[in-house]
Amino acid sequence: MNIAVKRAYEPSAKSDGYRVLVERLWPRGMKKEEVPLNQWAKELAPSTALRKWFGHDPVRWDGFRHRYAAELDDLAEYWQPLAERSARHKVTLIYSAHDEEHNGALVLRDYLENWLHTHGPR
Repeated sequence: MNIAVKRAYEPSAKSDGYRVLVERLWPRGMKKEEVPLNQWAKELAPSTALRKWFGHDPVRWDGFRHRYAAELDDLAEYWQPLAERSARHKVTLIYSAHDEEHNGALVLRDYLENWLHTHGPR
């Protein structure tokens, strides 16, 4: 599995492979040409209600992870092609949160890796 996570504010690199922004909102203070992407997957970001509930509060991290995974359970049409791509090529999930240890991209990475480990690429 070749799934990495990277902040949108970090410079892109060839080693990033296929770059996917996994946020509903565009990264604050960035112009579109400043964030090289292959895809903007808004539909894979946590719902607005979940994002607001979490508020990047580490105390709510476990609840956020479980609730976001439940949302992803209903979005296979969006994440499954990305998971399958990552089985063969490097994929970097781009996020904009300041907290590098508590963000949706980490949950999505773990979700995709778990699915691939359990089901394998198709």
